[in-house]
Amino acid sequence: MTTPYPSATALPADEPAPGPRSGGPAIAGRSPARMAFKRIRRDKVTMTAFVVTVLFIVIALLAPVLTALTGWGPITPDGKAIDPDTGNFPYGSLGGISLTHLLGVEPGTGYDLFGRIVYGLRTSLFVGFASAVLSTVVGVVAGLAAGYSGGWVDSVLSRVMDVMLAFPQLLFIIALTPVIQNALQTNSHGGTDENLRLLVLVLNIAVFAWAYTARLVRGQVLSLREREFVDAARLMSAGRRHILFRQLLPNLWAPVLISFALAVPQNITTEAALSYLGVGVIPPNPDWGALLSDASQFFLQDPMYLFIPGVLLLVLVLALNLLGDGVRDALDPRAARG
Repeated sequence: MTTPYPSATALPADEPAPGPRSGGPAIAGRSPARMAFKRIRRDKVTMTAFVVTVLFIVIALLAPVLTALTGWGPITPDGKAIDPDTGNFPYGSLGGISLTHLLGVEPGTGYDLFGRIVYGLRTSLFVGFASAVLSTVVGVVAGLAAGYSGGWVDSVLSRVMDVMLAFPQLLFIIALTPVIQNALQTNSHGGTDENLRLLVLVLNIAVFAWAYTARLVRGQVLSLREREFVDAARLMSAGRRHILFRQLLPNLWAPVLISFALAVPQNITTEAALSYLGVGVIPPNPDWGALLSDASQFFLQDPMYLFIPGVLLLVLVLALNLLGDGVRDALDPRAARG
């Protein structure tokens, strides 16, 4: 009687079979969001833009603290810092920059330029981000409705988008803003309340900006609504709200985030242009556009008054644009650099 030879692959019962799961480091999956964040962290330009943007936001949030430390608010004049013999221009060189006034003083009024810049930064960031949030929300809702519903809903909303995109945005905002502000209730001093003026600016910018996001979202929804996961949701008797907000919307966050990131610097520039033209924030309330408008009158005598807010506005808008470009490249798989 022959005894069968033992199998060459036989192992003791208490020893696990070798394989990729029995040893070595575990292989962890990476979501698209994690891969995007990794690309952003590896991009030095995007990270620099992010740090600069965060720095500006922190300065804006701490504006009351910073002005309290210097002792000069945005509309607190210092008559001793200007020379009446030279047409009320600041004493000293570089626009009156000193330990008392870190960025100099405003010609004619003696307002501390540092205080006006940090409070003007709050205005610019508020209008830029608030109008971008509002236009993005309206654009996403309109784009979802148009792309998924189709038919007459899509036709009507698409024609409205076409009309809004055809408007010269800046010219209509210049024309509409004073009309709306004058029609609204005024305060006891006879002027339009500043918070109400900012609200009008936000609404006017958002009204002409939502169509860009809506057009983008509509195009994405038209391609997504025919995908297998949407058909599966319909077969399982899922409602329209579930399909729109649980199936389609999570697949739209990347283009929506890119659109939002690029809209903020554009809105800040629009707000500064409106204030420069006298239909935005009205002096003595601090705003960078209004500062540039006033500084253009004194450029030959006091160039620092124009140079400082102009350079800061350039740096802020450039940082936001570079950050938006970096987010777009990180979220686009075709633009991945490894």
